Amino acid sequence: MKEEKVILVDTNDEPVGLMNKMAAHEQGILHRAFSVFILNAKNEVMLQQRAAQKYHSPLLWTNTCCSHQRAGESNIQAGKRRLEEEMGFVTDIKELFHFIYKAPFDNGLTEHELDHVMIGRYEGEPNINKEEVEAWKWMNIEAIKEDMNVNPKLYTVWFKIIFDEFYHYLERHKI
Repeated sequence: MKEEKVILVDTNDEPVGLMNKMAAHEQGILHRAFSVFILNAKNEVMLQQRAAQKYHSPLLWTNTCCSHQRAGESNIQAGKRRLEEEMGFVTDIKELFHFIYKAPFDNGLTEHELDHVMIGRYEGEPNINKEEVEAWKWMNIEAIKEDMNVNPKLYTVWFKIIFDEFYHYLERHKI
């Protein structure tokens, strides 16, 4: 299988090239990414537990889905594609904001991403892809915040960073 490429960007989100995903993570080079948060009518977030066989952060809880845009793909197209690939459903999503973060992993890889954070609504049950996702659950936003403080090792490094930005965005915009 051909390795997926990520879109390298400058701090203004202007593309500056393509690179194999693994190389970008080994070298910690800034690239474009996205994170999708799906909420239900109770304003609970659909969390996923990463599959046991993932090459980093296996069995940790994280947002509904996240990945990298492909060349020529809009942020929304990428988010919808990955939502269907990982969680088995499609719903409308919209972009809220983007920001840059850098997070090293224990295995020597580094996420250095300009992350586009998106939100959508869904009321059903996902049909999870077991190669990507071990389990899923709905969780209240305040409960996530509290649980991350008590049990930080249960969550992905990037989710802790992105959730904090997401949480403050929701506070400021009363979503």
